[in-house]
Amino acid sequence: MIGVGLSGLNLMNQDRTNQQTSSLIGKIFSVKGRNQSKETEVSIGSSEGQYNLPLEPLLSRGVSTKVPSENLSFRVFVATWNVGGKSPDTKLNLDDILQVREESDIYVLGFQEVVPLNAGNVLVIEDNEPAAKWLALINQSLNKAHNVPLRGPRSIASSGGSLVFQKTSLRKVSKAFRTESKRRLKSCNCPTDLGRKNSKEFCFRCPQSQTNENEFSSEEDEDGSSNFDTNQIKYGLVACKQMVGIFLTVWTRKELVQHVSHLRISCVGRGILGCLGNKGCISVSMIFHKTSFCFLCSHLASGEKEGDELRRNVDVVEILRNTQFPRICRTSGYRVPEKVLDHDRVIWLGDLNYRIALSYSDTGKLLKEEAWDALYDKDQSCL
Repeated sequence: MIGVGLSGLNLMNQDRTNQQTSSLIGKIFSVKGRNQSKETEVSIGSSEGQYNLPLEPLLSRGVSTKVPSENLSFRVFVATWNVGGKSPDTKLNLDDILQVREESDIYVLGFQEVVPLNAGNVLVIEDNEPAAKWLALINQSLNKAHNVPLRGPRSIASSGGSLVFQKTSLRKVSKAFRTESKRRLKSCNCPTDLGRKNSKEFCFRCPQSQTNENEFSSEEDEDGSSNFDTNQIKYGLVACKQMVGIFLTVWTRKELVQHVSHLRISCVGRGILGCLGNKGCISVSMIFHKTSFCFLCSHLASGEKEGDELRRNVDVVEILRNTQFPRICRTSGYRVPEKVLDHDRVIWLGDLNYRIALSYSDTGKLLKEEAWDALYDKDQSCL
């Protein structure tokens, strides 16, 4: 299953349009755009009764990261693919899937089941070799004329336009495709001069000196930027993270990476025992120019029985409740988003597992009749 989205975004100071929608996620995000001074609840039915979610703790109470400025437009490509635990073939070409002929500024690509969801991957240690292969294939498509070989005996070499996969780690592969170190992307790249009269212009920023360097582990220091000539590539890797079978990766044009800051990642497991990573969500938070983005890639609870959609609804609620981004800015009175709904732009992708609550034959009949309203009424994500 592949889902693809392509859109242009204007980064500007404007209120969200409160669209009427009956889906759970739609309700949550429509509440986000309303007056947040009152506590709001969304009720989710279950076999044990009503599950009332107070949304107020999930909603932003802080100062928006947006400030008045010139408008900038960017093209964002978003795709999701449940690959069913199959490792990619070396001859796989992602050009058509990524629509590389219609170049975008930002690529957000999410995968589910990049590894089989067996006990070894869930309970012991996840296999990150397939994720490394997917990353190399994405790079091959985005940087078609700028293939970058990985150095060392365990390299992924490019020959005649095809890849030769050799065993390598996701860390080494991701390092080769970065144009900026993770330390730099995580830090605040703001000017230190906050003494201007119109200090509101910098309200979403903090002096770089206030970022605690000790918050970055030695592992992240090792996984810095690559040591090749960055002039060879067109798109740089900004973020990639694997949690068992879920894999999320974000790329931007090389010249735009310098405008990315405050990069943070949060993982929420919703699988076995309600906490393991065979199901759940990876979220990436970042500031791009003066707009905060949150990208979520999730794999929600499966099941076709009546009531299984309620488990998916609870997954959404718990993901929003438990996703927490670390605070890396210390400017008094201001902060970058720490919760999903604090962000200016939220893009949610993944295998949500919501279905049409009809039999296969009944669904096929309605499709032939083009009875879209009847199908919409049975869409679990809108019940």
